[in-house]
This record gives sequence, C-alpha cells and structure tokens, in this order.
Amino acid sequence: MLNAIDAVDWSALPGPALRYEPDRAAAGLRALATATGLVQAADAGSLLAGGGLVHDHSGEVFPAAVTAVPLLLAIVRHGHPAAGATALGLLDDALAFATHDASTRVATPYAEAVPICCALADRVRGGAGLLAASGAEGGRLLADADGHWRFDVEEAAAEGDGALAFGALAGRWPGGGTSVAAELHRPGRAVPLVQAVLHHPPEDGHPDACLRLPGVLPDGLAPPAVLFPARCAPGAAGARQS
Repeated sequence: MLNAIDAVDWSALPGPALRYEPDRAAAGLRALATATGLVQAADAGSLLAGGGLVHDHSGEVFPAAVTAVPLLLAIVRHGHPAAGATALGLLDDALAFATHDASTRVATPYAEAVPICCALADRVRGGAGLLAASGAEGGRLLADADGHWRFDVEEAAAEGDGALAFGALAGRWPGGGTSVAAELHRPGRAVPLVQAVLHHPPEDGHPDACLRLPGVLPDGLAPPAVLFPARCAPGAAGARQS
C-alpha cells in the first residue's frame, strides 16, 4: 500500500494553492496506512482533513480525494480498526463536501471532465462489498454514492423524435422511472440534456438498462458516451436539449 501511495505525484493534482497541500496528502495517507492505534489514526486524519484530501474548515474537497479513494478503501480492509474508521469518515466528508461543489471536475478513464461528486461516488461503489460489510457508516456511504448515477452507452437506436440508449446503469435512478435532466459526455465535450427517462430499469442485479432521450440523435450517443445527473454539474439549471 505504501508503494501505491508513493507512486502518485500528489503535487501534480490540481487544487487551490492556499488550501490544497499535497505533502499532507502523501504524509497523511502513509501515516494512516501504518497507524497502530487511535492517536496515530487521529493525527493522520487531521493531516488529510486539513488540506490533504479535504479542507474541513471551508468544506472543500480536492481532486486528490478521488485518487485516494482506493487507498482509503484498502486501509478500511487491511488497516488498524481505528485507521479504517478514520478512512470511512474521510470518505464520508469527501462525498458530502463534493455535493456542494458544482465547479470542480476531474478526468477519469470514462470521461474527461466528470463532476467531482460523481467521480468520487463511482470509486466508492468500487468498494461496495467491503462497505456493505462495514456497518452502518459503510452502508450510508454506499447509499449516498448511489445517488450519483452513471450510465455508459453501449448502443443507440432512433425512436420517435429522439433515441433509445442501451447500456449499463451504475447507482440509483431517482424516483424509479422519473424523467430527469442529465449531462451527456462525449470525447472533448459535455452537453446538457433536458430530459432522460429510464425506459427499462436494470433487473435481477444486472446493470443493463435502457434510457429514452427525446431530441437526441443516435449519432450523438456513439460509444464512448456517458451520462451523469445534471444536478451535479455546473449550469444544471440551464440544461438544454441537444
């Protein structure tokens, strides 16, 4: 785990110069991974919460937190119980702070400018089994993450004045089949959509689903295309049809 922490160039990750302190990120994660008791875990948590991954005084989360999610999950799994509890608390803070920050975007393997809350949530879902077994706090964290859904388009077909998008849904679609505003990501651009409808929900634990997207041409949905909730994105209130 220490090698994985040291392999990250924390100073290369973006963040506000007066609040993000990459040295705190690296030192705090190393200290948390090797903590053997409550005091050491608390000291490491203070470094990470005071400018390493989040800035608790301003309620701000940094892109470094997205990078750190797998490391924090590894600490939950393999670290001292006090360190694991601290890691869960940091994950909870990061996601809570991110939901109030509609200006920060991060690059991911599946899209170039993802709202930070959605990027965090997606990585948190990567530890679903571990978190489900981590008691009430882990379950609550998973539930919060699932509110930031992601839909990966695998195929699209014309339907009426729009298109049907077939693909995989991660997270929880709000209100069953409710129509919601979304943000469509294609390489090099993100386009706000007024309406996305869950046409066929996932069944039997499989992520396969279908969305109906009025006013969208199938050509605009060619993979790799990914949709996220518009409420998580800057300018969501001004979403327009594409």
